[in-house]
Formats: sequence, structure tokens, C-alpha cells
Amino acid sequence: MNYQFEICANSVESCLAAQEGGAHRVELCAGIPEGGTTPSYGEIAMARELLDIKLHVIIRPRGGDFLYTEQEIQIMERDIQMAHQLGVDGVVFGCLTPNGHIDKTKTKRLIESAQGLSVTFHRAFDVCADPYLALNDLIELGVNRILTSGQQPTALQGLSLIKELIQKANNRIITLPGSGINKSNIRQIAMESGAKEFHFSARENRNSNMIHRSTQVSMNSPGMPDEYMQSVTTAQRVRETINALEAIQW
Repeated sequence: MNYQFEICANSVESCLAAQEGGAHRVELCAGIPEGGTTPSYGEIAMARELLDIKLHVIIRPRGGDFLYTEQEIQIMERDIQMAHQLGVDGVVFGCLTPNGHIDKTKTKRLIESAQGLSVTFHRAFDVCADPYLALNDLIELGVNRILTSGQQPTALQGLSLIKELIQKANNRIITLPGSGINKSNIRQIAMESGAKEFHFSARENRNSNMIHRSTQVSMNSPGMPDEYMQSVTTAQRVRETINALEAIQW
């Protein structure tokens, strides 16, 4: 079976680990605790310089909802142009209307800015009001794939909707399951949904090398991760997750 594996990478280090572990592409993001925001120019440039596999970048100017102002759309257009100039293979974004439907006008603008790059509509899909209408709208717009957890916290929980989306799409768009996928569940998700592409992070926490640590001041907001703990993708976790699926004998 010809599967494709995409790693949600939060740094150049994580991108390289994804490549070493056997991934076919990465989705490079900053701001992971916010659900992913646009990475910096330097991060994209260095990732493109060092990677041989495909590089997609998220285009999201802030955390929060997916209802964007005109100014924010212009920022996203400029970020897409910057990513294109740096040689990325694809961009990842999502725009909704106040009523929770696909904002077709703004999405079309961003697709036009992408100028032929692969386009993924991200998990804004998971908070839209009608997933079936959204699926048809994205097919009509010419989006290449939808990243989704099946409108549930994890792809395993959203498996039934993911399966329906794949069937209804009928090869007109790729449904890319993501959220909570790991070596323990990727086989079940693949076999029950029929998905051919998978999105996961394969990260683990690594203790900071800082020796001096302040106990009086934290740079992170309450509820945010400890700044002395770094979450990074590891090649071993990528490899183990891929092997858990590719070991299936069809």
C-alpha cells in the first residue's frame, strides 16, 4: 500500500528528525500550543535548505478563531508569497465565515496567492458547521487536501466521519487524518477509514540544558508548557509509527 506520512514539525530540528524517520513531508509550524501559526522567514529558509523531502508551511497569523479581517488576509497573502519565494512545496490555511462555513471568497484569494503550490485546508474544518457542505466547497475551490480529526478531539474519535469524508470525496480531494495519531492507533485508523495519508507529530518532551533556572519568573502564560521543557519530534517515534502501519500484510 502506498501510504504518505506528514509530520507536524515545530522546528528545523523536528523537520530533520521527520526526514530521518522516513516521513514524506513536513508541515512546519510555530506556536504549537495555539494550534500552529506561521513560522519565521529564517525557520522556513533553513528548513528548505536542509530538507530533501517536501516542505509545507502553515499560514496562520494568530491563534484563536478562523474569522480573518481584510488586514489579516493581506498578511496571509504576503506570507504565502514569502514561502513561495523560499521554495516550499505547499501551504496550509483555513478561513471560515461568521456562521461557520468555508469562506470561499477569502480561500480563493489565498489559493490564487499560492500560485500552484499544494494547498491543505487545515483543522478549521473541524470547527465548521457542516462538514459535508464544507467538503463540497473545498472540492469546488480546488483544494488538494483537508486535514481533519473528524470534528472530534482526536482522529481515532472522529474515525466514522473521516471514513464518510473519504467515501464522499471519491478521490476528488485527499482527506488527511490528524490529531493524536501514533504507533498504537495508526493501523486501526488506516484500516477502518481507508485513508492513505496521515499527519502526526511524533514528539516527546526533552529537558532543557539550562543549569540556572529562575523559580521567580516565568516567560510563559499560565497553562502554557514549562519553558525548561522542549517538545521535539524524534526520528525514532516517526519510524515506529510508520512501521506500525507498513507492517500490515495486505
